[in-house]
Amino acid sequence: MRETDFLQPDFAYSSRAADRGMAPGGLPVALSVFADRAHLRATIQDDAQAAGLTVTAAGALADLLEGSAQPLGDVVLVDCPQADAQTLAALARLDMRAARCEARLIVSTSVAALDAVFSCMDQSAPVLLVDPNRAERVIALGQVLAGLGPSRLRELSEDDRLMLLRLSEQVGQIAGTIERLAPDGTVVKDAGNGAFRFASVASGRMIDEIGLPKNGNRYAARPPLPDARLVRKIIRQRQQRARYFDSGLFADPAWDMLLDLTAARVEHKRVSVTSLCIASGVPPTTALRWIGQMVEADLFARVCDDSDRRRAFIELTDKAAEGMARYFADRG
Repeated sequence: MRETDFLQPDFAYSSRAADRGMAPGGLPVALSVFADRAHLRATIQDDAQAAGLTVTAAGALADLLEGSAQPLGDVVLVDCPQADAQTLAALARLDMRAARCEARLIVSTSVAALDAVFSCMDQSAPVLLVDPNRAERVIALGQVLAGLGPSRLRELSEDDRLMLLRLSEQVGQIAGTIERLAPDGTVVKDAGNGAFRFASVASGRMIDEIGLPKNGNRYAARPPLPDARLVRKIIRQRQQRARYFDSGLFADPAWDMLLDLTAARVEHKRVSVTSLCIASGVPPTTALRWIGQMVEADLFARVCDDSDRRRAFIELTDKAAEGMARYFADRG
């Protein structure tokens, strides 16, 4: 790599040519790591190097604000469990820079800081992780690297994206279980706390079909959305199943979030990303992955608070509202 390459303030390898951990000209994909916990930085660097990435920068979160802008790699991994004013300023600055140079961001945070982190990063479409374990970070890196190759994730068909999402969740569940194995082969932590859960095939069909009247006419009069009390009753009934059966048997985050946002739309309420993650019934990192897919499918929309730009909400798109209205109308 030429020394002059690092003089560019927003340097990043061209991600369009990156494949199998390699950037244009055969150079390895570059990774920057910013985390205040030294042991975490070391672990991330070890995992990244094992995946064939080159760590070009590693430091504390303050390094994102102090001094001149550092060059960014193809992938930037940030850990910010707390969202104070300085951290949010650093994330907002990083978000804008990453969007300009097409770097991919992986940001880990806590449940308490999720809303603040989500709200300040609206330019670069970062991958958000909530209290991730080592397996979850490795899987996030793998997914980002898959998106850097010629077969970029966003260029896949909707069916293929959903299939890959479900496959990734199952692989993540296996990886999480392996990580929790003691030397004698016993599981030392409840598998239900893993990063991913199986998402039903029905969710994929729903995403493909929602918003389309049976006669194929998008201009047919749309029925009204159902009474919010009915939707809330359905939500309570779905949640009650966990009292009698393993909740993992019924994990269907896309549908649970659609129901929650439908009720909120009728009630004229706004839903934060943290609240929606809770409504999904799956771990926050899994819920965030599904929210991203629903946004790509034009079913969810990110909406900023006009009175406070530090806050953002999730709501149904008109396409999703139409699909939900027709679904409830067909139920009779």
